[in-house]
Amino acid sequence: MKKILLATVVLGMTLTGAAGVYAGSKLEKINAYLNHGITFNVNGADQSLTDSNGKKLVPITYQNTTYLPVRAISNLAGIDVEFDAASQQIRLETEQDGDSNTKDWTAIHYSEAQIKAIKEAYAKFESFETAYAPQQMAKNDNYVKASAAGDGVNLIFKHMTVNVSPRDYSTGYESKEVKLSNGDSAKWYTPSETPLLGFQLDDRTVTISSPDGSLSNSQIEQVAVSVAKLK
Repeated sequence: MKKILLATVVLGMTLTGAAGVYAGSKLEKINAYLNHGITFNVNGADQSLTDSNGKKLVPITYQNTTYLPVRAISNLAGIDVEFDAASQQIRLETEQDGDSNTKDWTAIHYSEAQIKAIKEAYAKFESFETAYAPQQMAKNDNYVKASAAGDGVNLIFKHMTVNVSPRDYSTGYESKEVKLSNGDSAKWYTPSETPLLGFQLDDRTVTISSPDGSLSNSQIEQVAVSVAKLK
């Protein structure tokens, strides 16, 4: 997973080993308040701020600004945090904008029967027998079946359809080119209400869509880079 390092300074740190390094000229004494009236809710569930020993922590309010303990908040948000005593820097590791969260994705493990059915669908077309299929999907998705279409193969999932064909269906439609994360070019076009993503893969064109609208364009683009020969 690509990550980006962020630096920040947060009042009331609870980082392990941080207390001793602050005895020096950079400290400034202030009058602040422990704010017991603030509560926390993460993804619909009430949460408490605690340190590594389970002791409850309280936010600090200073000059109409509330400061939160960085490690406790990072733990609630699922963000990795480190403190570099030498540089006096707090480092937070979070996903880079545009990257998808890997916990929302899963590898596709086709059964022997599913692989056989997929290969049989491709075998219906002369000189097109090599089977291709996506290798990952959204965690809330499920593979359903493969079917031979008029001029290609449809791999049907609960929330998406992957069509593999010698034909480029985008011909004649206005399209928008995009660059996939693997460097390949693809294009979005909308012949009906459902946006389609098409791209060349070896001797064929792959077209991916989410007929029920469950998958975003960025999610479909992530599926696209996983399409490969089925072993």
